[in-house]
Amino acid sequence: MSLLPILFVLILLTGAVVATLVGLWRAAAAQVVAVVTMAAGLVVAVVGLMTTLREGPIRHEVGGWAPPVGIEYVLDPLSGFVAAVIAFIGLMVAIYPVKAGFDTRPGRGSPLYGLVLLLLTGLAGVILSGDLFHLFVFLEIYAIATYALVAMGGDRGLYASFRYLLIGTAGSGLYLLGVGFIYFSTGSLNMADVATLLPELADSPTIAGALALIVTGLAVKMALFPFHVWLPDAHSYAPPGVAALLAAVQVKAAAYALIRILFDVFGPAYVADLHVTTLLAYFGAGGVVVGSVMAVRVKDIKRLLAYSTVAQLGFIGMGIGMATPLALVGALFHVLNHAIMKSALFLVAGGVLAQTGIKEISRYAGMWRRMPWTMAGFGIAALAMIGIPPTAGFFSKWYLFRGSLETGQWVLTVVIITSTLLTLGYFLRLFEQIFTQEPAEEAVEQAREPEARVVGPVAVLAGALLVFGLGNAVVITQVLDPIAQRLLG
Repeated sequence: MSLLPILFVLILLTGAVVATLVGLWRAAAAQVVAVVTMAAGLVVAVVGLMTTLREGPIRHEVGGWAPPVGIEYVLDPLSGFVAAVIAFIGLMVAIYPVKAGFDTRPGRGSPLYGLVLLLLTGLAGVILSGDLFHLFVFLEIYAIATYALVAMGGDRGLYASFRYLLIGTAGSGLYLLGVGFIYFSTGSLNMADVATLLPELADSPTIAGALALIVTGLAVKMALFPFHVWLPDAHSYAPPGVAALLAAVQVKAAAYALIRILFDVFGPAYVADLHVTTLLAYFGAGGVVVGSVMAVRVKDIKRLLAYSTVAQLGFIGMGIGMATPLALVGALFHVLNHAIMKSALFLVAGGVLAQTGIKEISRYAGMWRRMPWTMAGFGIAALAMIGIPPTAGFFSKWYLFRGSLETGQWVLTVVIITSTLLTLGYFLRLFEQIFTQEPAEEAVEQAREPEARVVGPVAVLAGALLVFGLGNAVVITQVLDPIAQRLLG
């Protein structure tokens, strides 16, 4: 029995405990613990992904109790891929300076990095759990850490955190109720075991109700339109480093759970018969339109990025909903690309805020002249968000576009094209201010390139967008296409 599936969770959980205890002694040491933990986690995640691509799924039975009685952790190419994304983004945020990332200088006893690692532990547990109830436990672990981190954004952050707590708790309750229906019908919570039992219950209204409850609950956690109402405030008012984690990886864990449960537990044929995937596709399209339109209207850089996240999650929802290998490849590639793009953009916003105190888009005039390297990273990430080749963002949208043509869903095709134009529109405002205007404020005139721990993560993320764009064929053929074919083929 291999420990590899549970090792990623154990590393992050141990790091969370150690960082909290070390923080009682010295706050700076807690950040070192976080960096070391995420670096080790990234190594384990990449090794796990490569191992599963060669050898297939790896399972770990907790305490030696075999499922369906015991709890099982499962590492396969899908969970390994998402684990690597989480670890990579987590490492970049851990390296980022605490003042720019979290708008604070934590004193002795601060639990900041313990909470960050606890959030990442919860995400890791969601993607590696092979048990429906155990997955719920980790949903709540990362949610609790998120509420505390969002509340660090001051009075508005506290309000956003409380609102998210109420809505997130409702989503968790819906998911748990659906899991209860499945348990009462099958007597099992193990995903693989439930998947073998559900075909005999295909006509059961209880199972259909369970599916509806689980999908709705996870859609709330994913902030899929129209359940996205908690996201703009939570991401806008949270400190930049927290917002980077939330937009890049936190909502993606719920998207992963949705993919896993829809296609691995219920099966693509069953969810298609109930038109669940069609609804997801069109709810995703609604999110793309609403998020893009709202991003055009706002004037605050973090709020623009928050509404942009609503739109980008819509793309992932569309890819899941179209339920073809081509579209699912696009959705999974967008999980990776959006994580990199959005974390880079939020980290740039944090660097600018720390240097100048500026949040408004109209006050970014001439920023290029004072922060050339930081703004170069911003430019690459923004071009990827628009979908300009050869950045990685182009290729995930390309596969989603091809998926919409393949399924003949012309409404989705139009939405993808329209959203690209809207994204171009709201980033053009920033490009004009940053790259063509002269500095118009003393704060900008006095600004300078942020420290290396700001520029370094932004540069790595921007470089990754180019690397994954130019090397998209390798990622898709070696990793994502086999995953999509297994889930839907």
